[in-house]
Amino acid sequence: MKNTALTHIHESLGAKMLPFAGYNMPITYEGVNAEHETVRNSVGVFDVSHMGEFLLTGPNALALIQKVTSNDASTLTIGRAQYSCLPNNDGGIVDDLIVYKMKEEEYLLVVNASNIEKDWNWISSHNDLGVEMKNLSDDYSLLAIQGPKAVEAMQPLSSIDLAAITYYHFEVADFAGFNDVIISATGYTGSGGFEIYCKNADAEAIWKKVFEAGAAYGIKPIGLAARDTLRLEMGFCLYGNDINDTTSPLEAGLGWITKFNKDFTNSESLKKQKEEGVTKKLVAFEMQERAVPRHDYEIVDASGAVIGIVTSGTMSPSMNKGIGLGYVTVSNSAVDSDIFIRIRKNDVAAKVVKLPFYKK
Repeated sequence: MKNTALTHIHESLGAKMLPFAGYNMPITYEGVNAEHETVRNSVGVFDVSHMGEFLLTGPNALALIQKVTSNDASTLTIGRAQYSCLPNNDGGIVDDLIVYKMKEEEYLLVVNASNIEKDWNWISSHNDLGVEMKNLSDDYSLLAIQGPKAVEAMQPLSSIDLAAITYYHFEVADFAGFNDVIISATGYTGSGGFEIYCKNADAEAIWKKVFEAGAAYGIKPIGLAARDTLRLEMGFCLYGNDINDTTSPLEAGLGWITKFNKDFTNSESLKKQKEEGVTKKLVAFEMQERAVPRHDYEIVDASGAVIGIVTSGTMSPSMNKGIGLGYVTVSNSAVDSDIFIRIRKNDVAAKVVKLPFYKK
């Protein structure tokens, strides 16, 4: 099992450590709800160094990205990032990812930890364009500094105006005494903040300076369990749960990152699916009584007929009610539709709602 450059720090802080995507990762420190509230109300720091980073360079780098991703990367300018996915040949998704335009003819792809090798092999298999590919995953650390006080708390650590970096934009700048750090206004919590990409050798020093700068703001380390409850309250998809090799981006509500003004992997069949309509859709739902929906629970209609399956579910720390995502038949997917979650043989009432669950 791999460690990140910060594993020893998490262990010294008493984090509960568990294997995740081949890495020894901190799951909780003081408890999911407390950590969740820290990010919603002030500022928290996640070590997400297990994520993968690929650097693509050369005159055909954009052409390769356009070929393997669903979104239109030609709209990117230097300093902008884009959420996208890698469609497979069968209507499903290899992975979701973020594409950063670093320079002309240079792009950084950030992929899920569990899919690093799979994604590398997939993109490589389509690289008949002579694009230079470097897998930087083992060389870089990634800190997600998230929460409404992140900008104010971190401003003393950089000479650039952090507040001027808008959502899905980034700067390569000085941070915490180190140069060439990627400061990206991205994250998976819906509470604002940054993701900081740095060299492994610099990670521990940056971590310490981040916590010194954030001390007056109540900064705390946050584990992956709270990362999951935070992203679920926003309705953000998690690969392996809500999207996978068998779910299409259109079924998953990711039509907005599926652009048919270009050809990409399996684009013709996805275009046909868009024209003909999908048979199932990913919906958000709230429990109508106190109950917690879980991954793989059946979703049924009023007559008890199975109409779908829960892909993600939790007790929302911010709202104190059961929330979830799941695929249901299209006829049951409209907002305000009454559905039921089968929990230990009991069919518990739920209602389809509009995302995000959590509204500031």
